[in-house]
Amino acid sequence: MIKNTKLFFYILISFLISLSIFSCNKKSSVKKDYLIVAFESAPITMDPRLATDVQSSRLTELLFNGLVKFDKNLRIVPDLCKNWEMINDKTFRFYLREGVKFHSGEILTADDVVYTFKTVMSENLKSPLRGAYDFLDHIEAVDSHTVDFYLSYPYAPFLTAMTLGIVPKRYAEKVGEKFGEMPSGTGPFVFDSMKREREIKLKANPDYFEEGTPKIDGIIVKIIRDESVRALQMENGDINFCENAFSPDTLERFRRNKNLIVLKDKGTDYYYLGINMRDPILRNLAVRRAIAYGIDRSSIIKNFEKNNVIIAKGLLPKDHWAYEDDVNVYEYNPLLAKKLLDEAGFTDPDGDGPKMRFNLTYKTTFEERSRKFAEIFQEQMRKIGIGINIKMYEWATFYNDIKEGNFQLFRLKWVGVTDPDHYYEIFNSKRIPPVGKNRGFYSNPEIDRLTEEGRRTFDLKKRKTIYSKIQKIVAKELPYISLWHGMNNAVLTKNVKGFLLFPRGEFESLKNVYFVKEKNFN
Repeated sequence: MIKNTKLFFYILISFLISLSIFSCNKKSSVKKDYLIVAFESAPITMDPRLATDVQSSRLTELLFNGLVKFDKNLRIVPDLCKNWEMINDKTFRFYLREGVKFHSGEILTADDVVYTFKTVMSENLKSPLRGAYDFLDHIEAVDSHTVDFYLSYPYAPFLTAMTLGIVPKRYAEKVGEKFGEMPSGTGPFVFDSMKREREIKLKANPDYFEEGTPKIDGIIVKIIRDESVRALQMENGDINFCENAFSPDTLERFRRNKNLIVLKDKGTDYYYLGINMRDPILRNLAVRRAIAYGIDRSSIIKNFEKNNVIIAKGLLPKDHWAYEDDVNVYEYNPLLAKKLLDEAGFTDPDGDGPKMRFNLTYKTTFEERSRKFAEIFQEQMRKIGIGINIKMYEWATFYNDIKEGNFQLFRLKWVGVTDPDHYYEIFNSKRIPPVGKNRGFYSNPEIDRLTEEGRRTFDLKKRKTIYSKIQKIVAKELPYISLWHGMNNAVLTKNVKGFLLFPRGEFESLKNVYFVKEKNFN
């Protein structure tokens, strides 16, 4: 009996050990090193030819590659191309890398490059980027790995436009309009699955063409709109990474948390108050000037942004080569704001009483910080007699209204501004939607002429002179009211290493991140 008991015990222990080994082996075969990233709102598309919102752009950066890209110092460097040459001022030739594989299995060829740009430029795709490529005359595949771009006119910032993600021709034609939900690129990560408005899962691309495939197994993007929920999940380690999605107060709290790392560096984001120039009230320059004088930027920057941003005079930051400092500025002056409104015929009906001179609608999202800014703006406008009706929407609805020009006032930011040609896209009258991003319907023949001249001029000194004039006119006429330039902030759990902040906020370095062995929070 004793021998039988010992035998049974031995068999049981052996079985448990075997089961343990099997379980460990099985567990080790399951991918577990997924970086959990949080977005404030859901990306609208995963098609780089259609992406204009920040979330879509960040996601497509992980899935696609352009012919060239920006490095950390904002220099243009090769990406899908090995190199390029400027044959003349209207012809550029790109030599593609060989053996680059799309996620759907096709090998990258010149035909894919031609197809990508042709579809962006066609009316059928209805790409919001179409107008941005009107400098292109045509594109030709010289051979399987050589592409020539023929320009309609000399275009100085041409290379910056070559960062567009390249899509596979055969696959894109096969899936058609579903490409934005079933993307295939050449990037370091591959689309795996999506739970609409909740989560997007990407897998590491084992065939990534750059030296060294991603060090993590994949990325899971969670859509978490509420900042307090994002913050709690960050502190609990349920999220590993988040960029530019927390308030200064929350960032300060994170800096005191030994389990979190907060990175901060200069950025290129430009925050502004958007204005509908066709509105019967806002088309009046005196009204726009009054609003500008009625915004206490210094107070907002100190108390709301906690000095985490830099006051802006215009689109370009102070260290930009084309920056012009000698422009009209609008320091807080509520008395002058009231005087301007009085002179424009918008008199105060009851002095310090509750009645407003007129009312305007300000559109924003449900995101907490956007809501708080709206309330601050509303109160500051009340003090000069302008009533602000705040209307809040889900991101997709809000953004669609802005793109279509369906607004009076809103606040947004331009992300990754590098070349001053951006003035053409947002203020040239040819760029009024649906073909461009002049969403406020601004029209000025002199700005049209100067922005055309600026993009056709290669000489840097001459370009600087041109954009100096543009900045002075825009600061005087106020199609936008400048607020501030943002800093880039990233929050990581302490077990995540290898991430670098890029000035434009790109996710370029996520392919290099890895987890250290110690993952426990304490």
